[in-house]
Amino acid sequence: MKKVFFFLYEVFIFAPIFIVATIITASMVMLGCLFSKKDFWRYTPPRYWSKLACYLALSRIKVVKKGKIDRNQSYVFIANHQGAYDIFLIYGFLGQNIKWMQKQELRRIPFVGKASEIAGHIYVDQSSLRSMIASIDKAKLELVEGASVTIFPEGARTYTGKMDSFKKGAFVIAKQMGLPIVPITVNGPYDIMKIHTHLIHLGKKLELVIHEPIPAEEVVNGNLNDLMNKCHDIVSSGLWDKYK
Repeated sequence: MKKVFFFLYEVFIFAPIFIVATIITASMVMLGCLFSKKDFWRYTPPRYWSKLACYLALSRIKVVKKGKIDRNQSYVFIANHQGAYDIFLIYGFLGQNIKWMQKQELRRIPFVGKASEIAGHIYVDQSSLRSMIASIDKAKLELVEGASVTIFPEGARTYTGKMDSFKKGAFVIAKQMGLPIVPITVNGPYDIMKIHTHLIHLGKKLELVIHEPIPAEEVVNGNLNDLMNKCHDIVSSGLWDKYK
């Protein structure tokens, strides 16, 4: 009986509301950014859209703050990548104005891809070093007035729920931008939607753990491998046991 209820809920409530909300949010972002210079349109509609996605999935949300984050300071947020719901959880509940550093392929998503471009999110072309440098330069221009950038250093979503090794690219970018790094641990998105599936598992718990910032001086002057390993250990420390 429970499975039938969830199926009907997904088909007749979750999917229609989410699709309509996505179109409305993307339209608000595109029109708002084109006709107004206020940052409200870049950040607020997507934040509420993300919260709606979590609540539509009947998720129980928990946010754990282990460090103090300044809303007027720009950061590089480094997070593990469990699934599509990482984006909704971070976007909706981090409480910061963030830009996403994301793959070029996401530009093709209807409405969302174009809205993300207009809002100033950074698409990364990993095909050449020149393209990566251009992405870093664009990020520097976008990170003003307390805006931050969020990067998934694993490079892709996990297939198993376990955290994969980090790639150096995210930390090269952080050093080049000269900003503090804030490690983030996400728990639960893997249980809601696994990679390469559109099936939603309702009623799962989501947890966002915001760790202590690593000062900009340590990021800029520290050894790249040491910085990468430190962030990996911090993010891993916040994982639920079943993901370790």
